Amino acid sequence: MAFQIAGSMAFATGVQQADPCLLEPIMNVTISVPDQFMGNIIGDLNGRRGQVMGVEQVGKRQEISAMVPLSEMLRYSIDLKSMTSARGKFTMEFERYEIVPDDVAQKVIAASKTEEEEA
Repeated sequence: MAFQIAGSMAFATGVQQADPCLLEPIMNVTISVPDQFMGNIIGDLNGRRGQVMGVEQVGKRQEISAMVPLSEMLRYSIDLKSMTSARGKFTMEFERYEIVPDDVAQKVIAASKTEEEEA
């Protein structure tokens, strides 16, 4: 029992000294849309905490490359269909992890504490 208590105390001390942070997955997203919807899509990506990396003309369509947090992309297929009248398409793949901004991290931590209290 003494080893368990010592281990938990050492772990708690180590975590405090390590200054932990919350990470989130960042996705590499490529969106293909007709020309007339490009402005709306870029505005939407900025609202999702995305960073537009580039825009390329491919025929009569625009291909937008961006880095967007996965948490912001969960309903994106539905939103893209509604913004482009079902003429847009996208692909996404994992790129890296980044530190979550403080305001978002506080919301996640508060939600986690609420779930713990309810359980």
